[in-house]
Amino acid sequence: MSTYEDNESKFMRKAKENPFVPVGMAGFFAIVGYRLMKMKSRGDTKMSVHLIHMRVAAQGFVVGAMTLGVIYSMYKEYIVKPREEQKKVQNK
Repeated sequence: MSTYEDNESKFMRKAKENPFVPVGMAGFFAIVGYRLMKMKSRGDTKMSVHLIHMRVAAQGFVVGAMTLGVIYSMYKEYIVKPREEQKKVQNK
């Protein structure tokens, strides 16, 4: 039971450090689920084409979430952190 709790707390810690990872995962599963439900009404589109579109949409969402996460991390590291350090120096 402690291993489960350790893994859960590790996931929560990682999610707090980089909140775009769970967003990317949720978006991926949402797109795949939606496209799988839509598969019945795909019309005369080939199965392979439908699956390729699903994969591209899901991967695009994940790459977009990762890109936003990197931009957010860079913003925190190179803009917010130097401002906080400068305020600390000015307050001393």
